[in-house]
Amino acid sequence: MLDIFAADSRCTRRRFLTAGGLALGGLSLAALRAADAPAPHPLATGKAVIFLFQQGGPSQFETFDPKPDAPDGVRTVGGVTKTAIPGVTFGDTFQQLAKVADKFTVVRSFATGNAEHNIKPVVGPESLDASIGALYARVVGATHPVTAMPSSAVLFPQAVDATVAKGQGRGDLAATGSVGGAFAPFVPGGGGQLQKNLRLNLPADRFHERRGLLDGFDRTKREAEERFDDFTREQRQACEVLLRGSVADALDLSRENPRTVARYDTSHHVAKDNWDSARRGKRGYYTGHAKALGKSLLMARRLCEAGCGFVTVHTGYEGVWDMHADGENLNMKDGMQAIGRSFDHAVAAFIEDVEARGLGDKILLVACGEMGRTPRLNKTGGRDHWARLSPLFLYGGGAAAGKVIGRSTRDGGEPDGDYCATPNLISTILHTVFDVGQLRLKPALGAIAKLAEVRPIV
Repeated sequence: MLDIFAADSRCTRRRFLTAGGLALGGLSLAALRAADAPAPHPLATGKAVIFLFQQGGPSQFETFDPKPDAPDGVRTVGGVTKTAIPGVTFGDTFQQLAKVADKFTVVRSFATGNAEHNIKPVVGPESLDASIGALYARVVGATHPVTAMPSSAVLFPQAVDATVAKGQGRGDLAATGSVGGAFAPFVPGGGGQLQKNLRLNLPADRFHERRGLLDGFDRTKREAEERFDDFTREQRQACEVLLRGSVADALDLSRENPRTVARYDTSHHVAKDNWDSARRGKRGYYTGHAKALGKSLLMARRLCEAGCGFVTVHTGYEGVWDMHADGENLNMKDGMQAIGRSFDHAVAAFIEDVEARGLGDKILLVACGEMGRTPRLNKTGGRDHWARLSPLFLYGGGAAAGKVIGRSTRDGGEPDGDYCATPNLISTILHTVFDVGQLRLKPALGAIAKLAEVRPIV
């Protein structure tokens, strides 16, 4: 733990050496050693990826592949809305996304092959049992060589709103598999060590005054250097991470234009009280999704701008998209009102913001869950788990815009013809962030390079 304390506090050897335990959400000091990490620049394209993980499994019927003319019991619940692409419709809770549909791609022939609550395709056998962010960090190094930003991060709702109930998602979105714990993603507010390890015991007025914070840190550092000959390079490097300030700045939404923050704010899409209170074990999670999703995407954009190359945004509880209508979960109609409208608002705001900032080619946004939903509604008006077709959304990063890839069968249950799966999605991401030709020339990275041999989706 790195403990920054007021200037009049006594600096002891024991206190300052706690810097040696610095960990940014699993990012150890060993990971901060630039000399130990692969050289990033020859292999990276300079593009970043945000993976918006819709845990619980969104329905293809009520999102990007509606079936308004299907038989009763299969037909899309709630109707459809026309989009900016002639002849293409979305589910009717996606009103804002429909207006900017010419900016992104939807895939109607994507199947995860998974029908369980886990964290595929973000982490699974197809990703070497590591998070895709950890794979990225293994190639480019755990931190940015100039800004000291962590190369990958995972954002839970608590990163932007401490009042949101903590979810019970299954699996470890910061898993590193065989690439090693030194490349674990940075996890602010969601089980990581940032708040514990960067405790700032400074008066409030000096904390908010940037110069005062840096001056206090400089005095502490000078005092330690004068007192301890064995102050290590790793401890000095820990100081540098904070002194550069890029992590704290990126996480501080008060530094953003208030109008931009307001545009991303999805809190007015809060679910009806009875939707949360009536769900046993899920109280507050629908509301939490609405309160946090927009600002989570804004924070993800800020992290990417500061040098983070891969950000996973988690939507909260494992089942917010899990619409079984079984007493534990909402039905399709209420579920899409509770979750769909905030998703629609947040993602549309992200697209408009990134376009206005000229970052459309620099950031790829991916949105999908671990599964899709059954073609036929169950007897209580919900849809159950389905492995053979899942909605997939891709925006930016050089991907085609205004495109619909593939099609589904009439009942929306399977791809109609060629299909793509999780390996194709992972390959798409790797081709976005890496020069794959150069990656193949690095024997130590052969397992990651092999993942890119699969045909990309776009």
